[in-house]
Amino acid sequence: MRLRLLSPVALLGLMASGLVRAAGPDVVRVAPALDPILSAGARLEVVRQDYFGAAEGPIWVRDGGYLLFSDMAANRIFRWDPGPKRLSVHAEKVGFTTMDLTNVRVLDNGRLLVALHGSNGLALDREGRVVYCSHGGRSIVRLEKDGTRTTLVDAWDGKRLNGPNDLTLKSDGSIYFSDMGSQLRGGAAKSPDREIDFQGLFRLRPDGTLQVISRTLTNGLAFSPDEKYLYTTGAGGGITRHEVQPDGSIANGALHVDMRNQPRKGNADGVRVDKDGYIFSSGPGGAWISAPDGTHIGTIYTPDKNATDNATSVAFGDADGKGLYITTVRSVYHIRMKRSAW
Repeated sequence: MRLRLLSPVALLGLMASGLVRAAGPDVVRVAPALDPILSAGARLEVVRQDYFGAAEGPIWVRDGGYLLFSDMAANRIFRWDPGPKRLSVHAEKVGFTTMDLTNVRVLDNGRLLVALHGSNGLALDREGRVVYCSHGGRSIVRLEKDGTRTTLVDAWDGKRLNGPNDLTLKSDGSIYFSDMGSQLRGGAAKSPDREIDFQGLFRLRPDGTLQVISRTLTNGLAFSPDEKYLYTTGAGGGITRHEVQPDGSIANGALHVDMRNQPRKGNADGVRVDKDGYIFSSGPGGAWISAPDGTHIGTIYTPDKNATDNATSVAFGDADGKGLYITTVRSVYHIRMKRSAW
């Protein structure tokens, strides 16, 4: 077998596509509070690199020990089994159900132009069923254990939802979800297909009624461990913390994790909170880790280069809860932590 050395130009091309890891640390320690959580020398493991069209919404299924995540462009929910290192399709046609893409927004993922009409955020309910945001279906859908699907909500005040983006479930059975409509042609704010005139945050109550929580642009969302606070992304230059009220509404929102004025491009998207209140999220350059008080303590840089240069979301996983999975637009990564997030 004859080996051929790559020219500097060819090597730079591969690095730009995300196929070769750039030199330098994967983890950057910003504050000492990172030390009990993650080693500064920890390295990313590639689950799949430069493979997906628009990866999003990862969740770990503890009853089975596998990762699920969306590929909005493929219109599929994928499953990753870390033991055999096997990637498979968990569910298909989780967004659009026909190939009529006339009204689809197109995203430049850094390598391809892709349509965003699949599922986005995923969550598990109290019975272990997958609940997902259907971009193309403009609805919140539950995947039943027998494989059938139940549409939980697709309209508010007689108007079709713009397009749910992310969701989180509260212990009382409520489903909080953002309705961005980011898949709509022409952009959500000006799309002729939009029926609700704001990109807001909703709560689907346990009785099936829909409550408007906020009329402010919301993207990712997650509760604090005690559910006293709701963290949201999408506006304000980072992560906003809100106080959860007894009626399920939120109040006194304030910027909690400041991502403005960073040398790398990007902003917060998906967000998760561990058992001790530490905040893990997408952020400039990759994935951010912040202390409960909002202080940025570390960054996990991902090698992918795309329109935003940051991760799309994160999820805690592995049998011991010490795994952190990171989705970017085109790739999925994994890194081991020192302590469990559960």
